[in-house]
Amino acid sequence: MAQRPVAGQGSPSRRPPLSWLLIALTVLLAGCAGHGRDGGPSHGIAGEWVTIQRGDTLGQIARRAEVPLVRLERFNPGVDARHLAVGQRLMVPARDERAPSGGPYRYRVRPGDTYSAIARHFGADPTRIRAANPGIVPTELRVGQRIQVPLGSGPTRTAASSTASTRKAARPSRKQLPDPGDLPASARRWPWPLDDYRVARAFGTDARGALQPMLLATAPGSRAKAVADGEVRFADSMRQLGQVVIVHHADNLQSVYALCKRPLVGSGERVTRGTPVCEVGRHDGGPRLLFDMRHGGKPVDPAQVLR
Repeated sequence: MAQRPVAGQGSPSRRPPLSWLLIALTVLLAGCAGHGRDGGPSHGIAGEWVTIQRGDTLGQIARRAEVPLVRLERFNPGVDARHLAVGQRLMVPARDERAPSGGPYRYRVRPGDTYSAIARHFGADPTRIRAANPGIVPTELRVGQRIQVPLGSGPTRTAASSTASTRKAARPSRKQLPDPGDLPASARRWPWPLDDYRVARAFGTDARGALQPMLLATAPGSRAKAVADGEVRFADSMRQLGQVVIVHHADNLQSVYALCKRPLVGSGERVTRGTPVCEVGRHDGGPRLLFDMRHGGKPVDPAQVLR
């Protein structure tokens, strides 16, 4: 990955933590995903991902979804009900999904799912998921398709099994980022959002383990460009993020352009790769663009996608 230097700019003297920006982006992206293409609110949350808001409890969410609390808890084995965090995402099971205490779970495929991603969420083994679904090609999962998710590390249990012992679901890995191999084939060699840039802050975790978004330094007057064809789902101001543009692309991918001075596109507008989407604003003493990418709402390192 080539980094183009910005004329006349040195290293910033101060780079404040930006993990709170990722939390804000998560909430914003969840809000975009919660509306249909006509702009109206989506009906019901069963079968969806939801983002924790201030004051939420698992009990309240279970009542809203009209699903048993125990099923909600089993579909989120790594969540501590006593320590919910604003911006945290929960998987709300659909009414036809089941989570017996020892597995296998009956799970409905969601946008962006892969066997590896499903295994990480439930603390399962992707090879056992493949073995439990012999008639399904892992690279051809369809949204809404029902699969079995066996838990633990013992012999695979299928629907015909009657002697499997009860096992506790393992906690999912702490790894927050998808493997490059989990990204769709379309997410390759996209152009950078700026012609003239320097990576002022790389995407990744800081010394405390908090996830930090990518921050690009650029020249005054620069315009950020869409990295791929898509539809603008949000183009407005957001507290602490300035002007923000969010573009949804094929294969459940999203690109986010924040800390902008002003958007150059409107919500609902179709854009093509290279379309200017916003004028870059100032942050930390100079022109800066916060650039974030998501796959199915989950953070992605832009360096995995950009050329």
